[in-house]
Amino acid sequence: MNANSVSLKEHLMAVDPEFRALVLEHQQYEARLSELTALPYPTPEELMEETILKKKKLLVKDKMEAMLNRYKRQMGLK
Repeated sequence: MNANSVSLKEHLMAVDPEFRALVLEHQQYEARLSELTALPYPTPEELMEETILKKKKLLVKDKMEAMLNRYKRQMGLK
């Protein structure tokens, strides 16, 4: 992510509650995934949870990226 994308993301976090909620959700998924991947012998349930969380995290990231792109278009940015 380049500097413009980072500052745009920070701006959207400040002004858009939906974007901010997605970022927080993404961070929560990341934190739980870190816990799960640190387990030496995960149970089948934990492995399933890890798979589900990865998919949810990717979906949230895609939504955030779509919002960033939509905002860039509205602002006439590349």
